[in-house]
Amino acid sequence: MNFNPNRKTYNLILLAIAFGIVSLILWNTNSFFKKFKEEERLKMEIWATAQSELLQSSEDMDLGNLTIKVLQNNSSSPMILENKDGSIRVNNMPTEKAADSLFIRKKINQFQSENIPISIDQQGEHLATLYYGNSEVLNKLKYYPIALLLIIILFATVIFFFFKTNKASEQNKLWAGMAKETAHQIGTPLSSLLGWNELLKTENINPDITKEIAKDIVRLETITDRFSKIGSLPKLNETDIVQETKDAYEYLKRRSSKLIHFSLTSKVEYFPVMLNSSLYNWTIENLVKNGIDAMKGKGSIAIEIVPDGKYVNILIADTGHGISKNRFQSIFNPGVTTKKRGWGLGLSLVKRIVEEYHNGKIKVLSSGKEGTIMQISLKVKSE
Repeated sequence: MNFNPNRKTYNLILLAIAFGIVSLILWNTNSFFKKFKEEERLKMEIWATAQSELLQSSEDMDLGNLTIKVLQNNSSSPMILENKDGSIRVNNMPTEKAADSLFIRKKINQFQSENIPISIDQQGEHLATLYYGNSEVLNKLKYYPIALLLIIILFATVIFFFFKTNKASEQNKLWAGMAKETAHQIGTPLSSLLGWNELLKTENINPDITKEIAKDIVRLETITDRFSKIGSLPKLNETDIVQETKDAYEYLKRRSSKLIHFSLTSKVEYFPVMLNSSLYNWTIENLVKNGIDAMKGKGSIAIEIVPDGKYVNILIADTGHGISKNRFQSIFNPGVTTKKRGWGLGLSLVKRIVEEYHNGKIKVLSSGKEGTIMQISLKVKSE
């Protein structure tokens, strides 16, 4: 698959710009976090100084309005004040927890991991130790970059799937346009061949020749009809899946090498489903031809029809070299092929015919050295 180099460069530039913006936001948030943390540290040091004056004063001593205001206004950071006599005082925390030594020790360890404790001293004498944690605002700010990254990842994922879906839609339109144009181009010489064959019938030639030409013309008409249906919703009719599969089987058997052993079995003689015969036959042909290619023209092809509740399963088995398990899904993608020569469109069209046009399922049921089994599941016709 070819990529436009200019578009690739443009995408890389956009990716670099997006990465730069995200990095700038994260760096700015981190800088703001550090600055805010430094301001909280300064605020706590001021509070510690005011607390030192309080501890030095007597109960009847007038502290002054500024000291009292400092002590009263710090209502954001949780604090534990451990006096030199071992008594504990908590601030901005549940006061009933002050007597719970296990809780206090756990909180002290937490606060020490968040901030360096502040020693309250006066004239060289140690009075108390202040342990404090991050304020609620600082904790929220700490997780802001993570939330921002999650939002960016979510946004990028939405954009990715939007462009992926849009690209798939464009590819579908392209393939549909190519298929319809192919049908149109085949139609012109096909009309001419019909006329020439009718003319040959009036000549004195072997009638078997014109009969064979007529068969090939019918084949070309079938191919044209198939390509014309790609890109538009085909008409589904009630059809016996057993007989339709037999018809496709017989056609392929007659036109394949004698080195290929064909077999067809069915658990039922008649089974009606809503089907577009032309597209279904195309699906069987694609899967059988893929199996023949995998066997390099020599081996066995077995087709089995098995009713399964609300579905009927059509199993196409070959004795080829098999498919690695990690490619069970990718082989249905456009452009993916295991052949040296090929466009990788066959299985992509098969998947579209089965799943989009017939609302069925297709998958690699199993694959290994013994061969591969492909399974088509079509819904039973509802009454």
